[in-house]
Amino acid sequence: MVSISSSSNSFTIMKLVAMVAVVLVVMVVDGQSCNTHLSGLNVCGEFVVPGADKTNPSAECCNALEAVPSNCICNTFRIASRLPTRCNIPTLS
Repeated sequence: MVSISSSSNSFTIMKLVAMVAVVLVVMVVDGQSCNTHLSGLNVCGEFVVPGADKTNPSAECCNALEAVPSNCICNTFRIASRLPTRCNIPTLS
């Protein structure tokens, strides 16, 4: 049986993933697409999803994260944090 809080957390994570995906499509930093850098983080997915068996990221994940420019990550979260209000949905906490 799935608890309500688990469903709520999963829904919140899905909203965050969708928001970040939208941001990736339009975001460009320093003339280079953040999408290219951030798409490399797909190898980290198995370490960050709720209920993941693996808790320590692989070297491949760490290398992908290191390759993403800081301003790309910061701008992605800055834009993503504005989306819930603009979409008339509850903000993430």
